[in-house]
Amino acid sequence: MHLEAFMFLRMREFWREESGQDIVEYSLLITFIAIATMWVIAGSRPAVNGIWTGANTTITNASTVASS
Repeated sequence: MHLEAFMFLRMREFWREESGQDIVEYSLLITFIAIATMWVIAGSRPAVNGIWTGANTTITNASTVASS
C-alpha cells in the first residue's frame, strides 16, 4: 500500500471517529455556563450593593436610636 493511500484511509477513519467529541462538547458547555454565571454575578452587583447599603443604614439608624 502506498503511503498516500494509507494516510488517506487513516484521515478518513479519524474524521469518522467520534470518541473525543463528547469531551469537547462538555468542555464547551462548562465554559458557556461559567461565562454566563460570571455575567449574571457581575450584572447583579448593583442590586446586591443596594441591599447591603440599605441594611447597613437601617442597622446604623437602629443602633443610634437604641443608644439614645
